[in-house]
Amino acid sequence: MESAKRIYLPPLSLIGPNALMELKEDLKSSSYKKAMLITDAVLVQLGIAKNIEAILSEVGIDYIIFDQVKENPTVKNVNDGLKVFKENACDCIITLGGGSPQDCGKAVGILATNGGKIEDYEGIHRSKKKSAPLIAINTTAGTASEITINYVITDEKRKVKMVMVDKNCLVDIAVNDPILMLNKPKSLTAATGMDALTHAIEAYVTAGAFDWSDNLALHAIKLIGESLRDAVNDGQNIEARSKMAWGQFIAGQAFSNCGLGFVHSMAHQLGGMYDLPHGVCNAVLLPYVEEFNAPVCGDKFRNIAEALGVDTTDMTIDEATQAAIDAIKQLSKDVGIPTGLEALGAKKDDFKTMAEMALVDVCAGGNPREVSLQDAVDIYTAAY
Repeated sequence: MESAKRIYLPPLSLIGPNALMELKEDLKSSSYKKAMLITDAVLVQLGIAKNIEAILSEVGIDYIIFDQVKENPTVKNVNDGLKVFKENACDCIITLGGGSPQDCGKAVGILATNGGKIEDYEGIHRSKKKSAPLIAINTTAGTASEITINYVITDEKRKVKMVMVDKNCLVDIAVNDPILMLNKPKSLTAATGMDALTHAIEAYVTAGAFDWSDNLALHAIKLIGESLRDAVNDGQNIEARSKMAWGQFIAGQAFSNCGLGFVHSMAHQLGGMYDLPHGVCNAVLLPYVEEFNAPVCGDKFRNIAEALGVDTTDMTIDEATQAAIDAIKQLSKDVGIPTGLEALGAKKDDFKTMAEMALVDVCAGGNPREVSLQDAVDIYTAAY
């Protein structure tokens, strides 16, 4: 008999065109007095933050903006944000952006109610109290941080990405409005989209996968395969953006409840070592890690290939697996992702150090196949 499962989801998710306007009613009926809006400087400069400011003003909630979040949010970002939260007596946090503001907001929220240093919470379910109230407004179709129990903070001193898996960081309201995702740069759309694909594929093959997560992950792969190229090529394609919003949203539900794998373990080290975009690191490593995993995944790669539009009729398992790997590489190439780690500035001399750190990364335990130190070095080398 299958064991019982714990499913963690936000109490409320608003998704689809004009979902942001739906949020207005929830804020009107809330008791919040002062919000901290956590975002990045680019979204402020582009005027996207003004959408949130207007809603807050309309519903009578005071606010303070913290827009210093880096692409890979750091311990300093979190500490600076916490100081702003406390000094301004805020009673809720609204995050606006991709995974970086979302992750920073979660970290600030956890420290606001639990105290200590953010380094204390690296690992699985380390906090004791629910975070300060969190409302996450997503502007990219990638990380799904707005609906997961995961967040990642870079320890800039150790050059390590700390992974936190914590039920207490789950947001109260998640907003995915594809209108906010329009006209984003092609490179950002590609990187975040490949991050979402990595979430879906890793969730599908992870050791913790089960029927519910499998169905979500496989559908997410299909949606992303159908829409990512169009979203990259046409920044105003609302249909493609909507499909990507749904794809990353359901991929997030899947991996948040079944786990990830060694792609993320290895990508975290690349991002931490060289301050690289997380989605790009995932995209480059994904086909090589999954090529390693395939021998223990049965017929799952046939299903992945089919979801990516490949007709696998009459193919052997090995042929279908190769077709899936080739389809992943082709999608990555089509949306402009660099083809190898050399192009990202990675150094072969760092592979052993990064491999050692990857083996102790929180996500490593979810990989369907056991990975040795030499295996990890070989994968980095193959992806070079």
